[in-house]
This record gives sequence, C-alpha cells and structure tokens, in this order.
Amino acid sequence: MHQSLTAETAQQFATIALGHVRREYPNKPANAFAGPEDARTPSQLHPIFYGSLDWHSCVHGYWMLAYILRKFPEIPAAESIRSLFDEMLVPENVARECAYMAAPLARGFERPYGWGWLLKLSAELYLLDERRWFDNLKPLSDVFVGRFSEFLPIATYPVRVGTHFNTAFALRLAADYAEAVGDAAFGDLLQKTAMRWYGGDEACPAWGEPSGDDFLSSALIEAECMRRLMPEYAFIRWFDGFLPAIKAEQPATLFSPASVSDRSDGKIAHLDGLNLSRAWCWRSLAKALPGADPRRSVMERTAAEHLGHALPHVAGDYMGEHWLASFAVLALEA
Repeated sequence: MHQSLTAETAQQFATIALGHVRREYPNKPANAFAGPEDARTPSQLHPIFYGSLDWHSCVHGYWMLAYILRKFPEIPAAESIRSLFDEMLVPENVARECAYMAAPLARGFERPYGWGWLLKLSAELYLLDERRWFDNLKPLSDVFVGRFSEFLPIATYPVRVGTHFNTAFALRLAADYAEAVGDAAFGDLLQKTAMRWYGGDEACPAWGEPSGDDFLSSALIEAECMRRLMPEYAFIRWFDGFLPAIKAEQPATLFSPASVSDRSDGKIAHLDGLNLSRAWCWRSLAKALPGADPRRSVMERTAAEHLGHALPHVAGDYMGEHWLASFAVLALEA
C-alpha cells in the first residue's frame, strides 16, 4: 500500500518542528570568525534560523511547516504555524539574515545544502495563499539565487558524497524554486549544470554506499536531480543507462535499507535520513517510468522497505528529531 502524509501524521510532524525551530540549544554553528566581534549567540547571528541544532535544519523545518500548512490548513497546528511565520518571517529579521550573508567569510556559508533548502522553503511560501511570507523572505532568496548563479559556472566538478556537500541534491531543490516563481534563466542554469556534471554518467556502481554518515544516496539523488531537470523522454533514456540492472536489484546496496546502530550519535543517525531519502528517490523515479514498466514494482517495494525501517524513528532522540521529519515528508509525498 502506498503510504502518504495524513492529517494526523502532519499534526505530529508539525508539533515536532514547532518544538525545535526556536530551540536555540544545543547548537552547532557554521559561521567563520573574522574577529572577536563575531563571537555571538546563534539567535544574534541568525534571527530566524537559529534553532534546530543548525541553520540548515532550521530552514527545512520551516519548509516542512509551510508544506503542512498548505496541504492541511485546518489541523490544530496550523494556527501556531501562521503565528510563527508572522512573528519570525518579517522584513527586519530577513534583513539581518541578509547582512550576515554579506560578510566576506560567509561566501561559502551552507554551500550548497543550505542554499537549496532556503530556495525550497521560498518556493513553498510562494505556493501558499498568504504570499506575504514569501515577499518578506524574498531578499534572502535573491541572495541564494545569486550565490548559485555565481558558483555554478566556476564549479568544474560535482560533489558526489552522501552528505551536505552533495551538489545534485542542491540542484534538485533549487529547481523547485525556479519553477515556482517562473525564473526561466535560473532554471536554465540549473539544467545546463546538471547536464554538464551528470549527463554522461553510465552504469553507476554505487560502490561507496552507504558510508557511515550518509543521509543521501549519491546515486539515487543524482538520478532524481536529472529526472527533475531533464525532459521526460530524455531522462528515461539517461536513466536506462545510469542504473541498467534495476530489475535484477543491482547494485545491491541501493536495495537494502541501512542499519542504524546508535541514534544518539548524530552522524550515525544520518542513516535514518538515508533510508528516508532513498524512499523519496525510489518513489519519485518509479513514477517517472511508464505504468507497465516492470522496474516500477521493484522500485516501489524497495521504497516501502526503506520507509518501514525509518518512519518509526523520526522522533525519540534530538540528534534525529531536529531534522528527520522533513525527509519523511519528502518520502511520504513523493
């Protein structure tokens, strides 16, 4: 049975996120110090995205809340989400976030993972009936469109790891922003970059998966990136060559959920996210294939197995709880 996000689960996930997006500590800042004046608390550095252990997790916590608000506007948590956005997503806070990004040492801040998530959040705000939050955040969104536009032409090589530095994941999220707001030039840059980086890839062995702290499959997120940015007919040809042995469940590592030995260890807990993000990719990729394609049932079954391993562990320990629900929503809604 195909699982999807229900109002009940959305309420549970929203409650989790509302409990951490303004929880300042514990915190893992990613800022570089130019001098002693930069030794400030997380909320002094980032008046919006200071919670959830780190900046990027806070951003995608806000994304999940925006998604839930759009899809389930009548759940009990909806009023709290609106109040949060009204209080936090205001011009003065956005201006301070922009000011932080303007510092010379912030050039590479959260590149590219946080960049992609900020634009994914902005795209979701754009889709809401209440457009004021999108309008308020837009100066910061413009900063990250600019960062992508400056960085991608000089990024000779992609980054293929299973963590925050993965470039396919960032392109995939940014594509949703380009489409939502109708930025054709930005979308064209994302597509051309994806083709330059990944267009010639064939027979992916996935031999390095999973590493001990992966939360992305470098193979599957590349395929999902290409699905999002290529025309359908061209993508299917590319996908046939990229993972040619899906019916035989090869490479085998992509079909076996990762084992998580200690969920109190933040890096090992990433592997729950790997299972969720694999489920997202397998589901999304399966839907891109023709209905009679025999690969679809293999891919959908594999996605369900990965979901079954990870969904019970979205909450329980803060090392996973501060971010896993966002990835569960991606998987459930693929």
